[in-house]
Amino acid sequence: MIRVMLVDDEQAARERLRQMLGPIPGLEIVGEAADGEQAIERIVDLRPDLVLLDIQMPGCTGLEVAACLPTPRPKIIFCTAFDQYAVDAFELHAVDYLLKPVNRVRLARAIDRVCQGDGLEAGGEVERILAALRARNTRLLARSGDGYRVIPQSEVVHFFSDTGLTKLCTRDRTYLLDPTLNDLEQRLDPALFFRVSRAAIVNLDCVTEVLPLIGGVAEVVLNTGVRLEVSRRRVKDLLQRLGGEDPNKVAS
Repeated sequence: MIRVMLVDDEQAARERLRQMLGPIPGLEIVGEAADGEQAIERIVDLRPDLVLLDIQMPGCTGLEVAACLPTPRPKIIFCTAFDQYAVDAFELHAVDYLLKPVNRVRLARAIDRVCQGDGLEAGGEVERILAALRARNTRLLARSGDGYRVIPQSEVVHFFSDTGLTKLCTRDRTYLLDPTLNDLEQRLDPALFFRVSRAAIVNLDCVTEVLPLIGGVAEVVLNTGVRLEVSRRRVKDLLQRLGGEDPNKVAS
């Protein structure tokens, strides 16, 4: 049995998908969501095998939802009225891409690909996918109480790992994130963010001082007053990055 979730901001579109999926054997619709934040929350809770995901939604796009999902990721069939997103959909390893109004035959064919063993997990070249999304994925989904909040990357002061949890800090609040620091390091814009240690990533625009310490390590001071240790092997790269050097040259 393939567990399916429907994500679309239009109730009529979700009802149409339900009607078309009804006659297809071997499927169970386990939930629905009407926006990106709700989609992330319910996908994490329900762990569907397959998500039929709209792209243009309030809050954040379906592409951002797909990029932010923690592993293991479900397979995705994008449903949208905008065919310009087709390339992006396949970069995200979607099973298929359906143009609205969704055609019953095309939907059945896409579902059949999943049933034929095309895999129920969007694993594989996740690093390449995240790198391809980096230029356009300028927002993050952070936990806020029982839901999620969309936070622009520009509002982030730093990220840190604490007792196995990933935390995002703005100037006035701390949030929990599903991705690990390793995941974030691949996703974030390297021109804006720098990993100062195994436990922290900082927004370079929020750095006010770098203080050398005994032993070759250093301390970075952020505009919120927070001080974080910079590991010895990262001090030189941090100074070069703050000086405006190309991060690709630094990495090489």
